[in-house]
Amino acid sequence: MLTGVIAGPVFTSPPVGSIVAAIRTVAQAGAAGVLLLVKNYTGDRLNFGLALERARREGLEVEMVVIADDCAFFSLRKAGRRGLCGIILIHKIAGALAEEGKGLQEIASFVKTVAAGIGTLGVSLSPCSVPGSGPTFTLGSDEIELGLGIHGEAGVQRYKMMSCDEVVKIMIDHMTDPTSKSRVEVQSGDSIILIVNNLGGLSCLELQVVASSAVRFLEGRGLRIERAMTGSFMTALEMSGVSITLMKTSSEILQLFDKETSAPAWPRVSRNPVSGRTRTFPCAPESPQPKESNPDVVSVQVYSRVLGYVCSSLLSLEEELNDLDRAAGDGDCGSTHARAAHAIQDWISSGQIPSHPSRFLAALSHVLLEKMGGTSGAVRKSIHCCKRWIFGPKRSNTYSFFNACGYVSLVGHPLF
Repeated sequence: MLTGVIAGPVFTSPPVGSIVAAIRTVAQAGAAGVLLLVKNYTGDRLNFGLALERARREGLEVEMVVIADDCAFFSLRKAGRRGLCGIILIHKIAGALAEEGKGLQEIASFVKTVAAGIGTLGVSLSPCSVPGSGPTFTLGSDEIELGLGIHGEAGVQRYKMMSCDEVVKIMIDHMTDPTSKSRVEVQSGDSIILIVNNLGGLSCLELQVVASSAVRFLEGRGLRIERAMTGSFMTALEMSGVSITLMKTSSEILQLFDKETSAPAWPRVSRNPVSGRTRTFPCAPESPQPKESNPDVVSVQVYSRVLGYVCSSLLSLEEELNDLDRAAGDGDCGSTHARAAHAIQDWISSGQIPSHPSRFLAALSHVLLEKMGGTSGAVRKSIHCCKRWIFGPKRSNTYSFFNACGYVSLVGHPLF
């Protein structure tokens, strides 16, 4: 990939002297030529352009390629499209060509052609803050910003919070809108490389959720995803956002993309296409439970009423239980029980509650084991197994059932 890199102050282009020093260093190490890969920002173009002129006056072979892959603006600004995460792909391809011994002019010409087929768009839940300063823009807690830059610039459009699938659809529709001057030209049937890039503050879980949505939506548009990468490749400090990069590819580009590199942060990307994989496998069907020949309707009604009351109580106490759990644990006790309550309510609505106490308990424990999760789900499974053992196969008196379950205090409740 890259032989050298020049770091400037945060969100600021490095000075000309530093860039010239890097060019000299690379040339003195034995390079036949030096290719400058520059993101399209005014400061970068000015400083790298002046450095290129100085280096050429010293007799060095230097070329510069400016990468502009931003898809945010429908009409182009004077400065053109900004350079974003798409430059990472150019680093990889240019580096692979250099390792093959290609000439400077040939590499520069090839990556210019490849860069024309790259598009990137970012979205964020929050701004970022330059060290020692406040946020670069303001954003409501229920808002998202579309089309922002990697230097903390505000975006082009603001939306209310929505689901990940909806956000990804808006992003890709925006990137490929035929009326946009900065669109990425991809059509159904094209092969692409996908990058889902963390802008700095997202968790791995959130990033994978976005990646899953992007893969499904792109495949739904008829695009073939040859390779996909997720990670932190082009960040904006602590910004809680993500960018999506699409690059049209070919067998030649894929071969260069797949070349080995010693760059330590480059991920281990599978050389197999993403599209066409089987991502879900059906579970083996469960053995059907035997149906009761003569169910006791009254018992089923009692069970349903008591469970309904318990579920309502658990749902109303969700936040209180979470608060109590935060004092000693991870604060999800109420949410876990609320999940169990919803599962039980669905079970009641299905009309599949057995009337025999032992079968009822076995079925209830199965619902909790499958839907509840956490320590509570496993503990309740064990408790219900013990209660089933207490009853034995013959015991069916309703009062005895609730007494054994610890529900005897409810017998005087209006539900009865």
